[in-house]
Amino acid sequence: MSRIDDLIANLCPQGVPVKSIGEVAEIANNGVDKKSRSGEQAVWLVNFVDVFNNLEINSSHLTMRVTASERQVEACNLQVGDLLITPTSESKDELARAAVVSEPLPDAVYSYHVMRIRVRSNSSLAPKFLGHLFASSTLQNQIKLAAQGITRFGLTQGKWNELKIPVPPLEVQQEIVLILDQFTELEAELEAELEAELEARRKQYEHHRNKLLAITSHTPMRPLGDLAHNLDNQRRPVTKAARLSGDVPYYGASGIVDFVSDYIFDGDYLLVSEDGANLLARSTPIAFSISGKAWVNNHAHVLEFGSYAERRFVEIYLNSIDLSPYVSGATQPKLNKANLNRIEIPDPQLSEKERVVGLLDKFDALLNDISIGLPAEIKARRQQYEHYRDKLLTFPEAAA
Repeated sequence: MSRIDDLIANLCPQGVPVKSIGEVAEIANNGVDKKSRSGEQAVWLVNFVDVFNNLEINSSHLTMRVTASERQVEACNLQVGDLLITPTSESKDELARAAVVSEPLPDAVYSYHVMRIRVRSNSSLAPKFLGHLFASSTLQNQIKLAAQGITRFGLTQGKWNELKIPVPPLEVQQEIVLILDQFTELEAELEAELEAELEARRKQYEHHRNKLLAITSHTPMRPLGDLAHNLDNQRRPVTKAARLSGDVPYYGASGIVDFVSDYIFDGDYLLVSEDGANLLARSTPIAFSISGKAWVNNHAHVLEFGSYAERRFVEIYLNSIDLSPYVSGATQPKLNKANLNRIEIPDPQLSEKERVVGLLDKFDALLNDISIGLPAEIKARRQQYEHYRDKLLTFPEAAA
């Protein structure tokens, strides 16, 4: 930080000027739609930038055909140094993810899902510096305060233009970009190593889980309907408009979907997805335990067991096996009550279930508990970077 402190002391000893984005950049949200449209519009073969995951956009993006007028294609061109940001999102935390065009993209246009910010040539603002600013807590807090919406949030173009940013001398900006780029690269390498270690441990967990749950000719098996008390008849769906807000979790097929003021269950239960694409995709667990007061709609089965070990054993087993033989429907997958009840479950002695659950719970904690192990280290790395970035991007403000 000493070199930056020295630069600020020498170049802007009275503080850093603060300007609105509208003063230093032009904002455009006239992207094209890749879907075909009728009329006199032509079909263009272009580099079509729709979504992005990294801080830079480059020629790795797909070339594809879009249907648009010549004026549209000319209006939404991309140049090196342009920023693309996400102008709307279902979550305020996902607003204004920024990416910088880092190399020429011939005939490139952008999607109407993103917004282009082009720094003015006379603004003395480095595009990559602005890209880092969009990730800073100072600018993100402004964006969240200005965001409007109910199910999807966004800012009017006027509000985007009014956002305030510090504009230190270019030499300061370039030094900060150099440091943050190096720090980002190092942080990404360290995080990749941690993720690789975490993946290795996941495989280790799966190995031990499969070994502990292995079925042999001597393993007793029983249908799930004989092991659990099904409470589906107590479920009650409530439309979103009819729900009263509160602190009681309202569960659906894949977890909490809302919080309400009343409850219909109070205890320890296993919920199992009844319908939805996740029954086949398995991107999230289809069986998950809940405890305490809860409201459950008719998209999740409710099962009650005699002990923690019995409930947790079934939860682990259901999440480890292929359930497609029990799922009906292709476009709308469904695991109905009858098929759920007939799923064959290993049924060893309770003491063996307690042993298996105890061992796997320890592995699970190391993998998934954010307060310990590798996940905590990954989180700490991100927080360290965010703290360092915000410190670099915070300046004493010059008097007006």
